[in-house]
Amino acid sequence: MNQYRSAVNEIKTVLGSTVGSVAHIDLLNGMPGILGLLQFRPQTAKPLMELAQVLLRGESTLTCGERELIAAQVSKLNGCDFCFNAHGTQAALLLDGGWATVDAAISDADGARLPARLVALLRIAVAVSSDGRNVTRELVEAAKTAGATDTELHDVVLIAAAFCMYNRYVDGLATWAPTVRDQYAEAGRRNVIHGYLA
Repeated sequence: MNQYRSAVNEIKTVLGSTVGSVAHIDLLNGMPGILGLLQFRPQTAKPLMELAQVLLRGESTLTCGERELIAAQVSKLNGCDFCFNAHGTQAALLLDGGWATVDAAISDADGARLPARLVALLRIAVAVSSDGRNVTRELVEAAKTAGATDTELHDVVLIAAAFCMYNRYVDGLATWAPTVRDQYAEAGRRNVIHGYLA
C-alpha cells in the first residue's frame, strides 16, 4: 500500500491539489476525481483498480486504446468530466490521431475514421450507458457482422457498465476535476506505461 500512496502523492503533485469545489464528504486530501476517493478509502480502491486493470489493460483482442475510448465515450455520455478527460487522454495517447480521433469518435463515431467493428462496439457502449436493456439483438448482430467476437461483446458491455459505476462514484460524491486537458497528460502517460495497479 506504500507504493500506492507514493503513486497517489506523485499524481497529486502533477495535477495540483487546489480543490475546485467541495466534495460531499471530507476526503482528507485535495485529489481530483476518483483519485481522491481511492486515497480516502484504500479498502475499496484495490478491487476497483484491479477491475480497471483487467478491463482496460488485461489480455484482449481490443487494443488498450479502443478500450480507453469506450471508457471515455461512456464517461462523456454520463457527463463525468474527470473520467472523460482521464480516459480520453489515455485513448489519445494510445490511438493514431490523438485527441482529434477521440473527439471525432465522441461527437460522431460513424463519421470518425474508425474500424467498423469499433464503431459497432461503441454503439453498444452508448446503449449500455443509458440502460443495459437498450442493447438490442440488432446492435449485437451488427457488431458480429463487423467482426466482433463474443468475448469483445462481453467486454464492451462490462466496460460500459463498469464506467457507469465509476462515473456515478466520482460525481455522486461531488469530486472536482481539472478543467484543462493538459492537466491530465502526465498522469495519463504514467498510466499508459504502468497501468492501474502501479
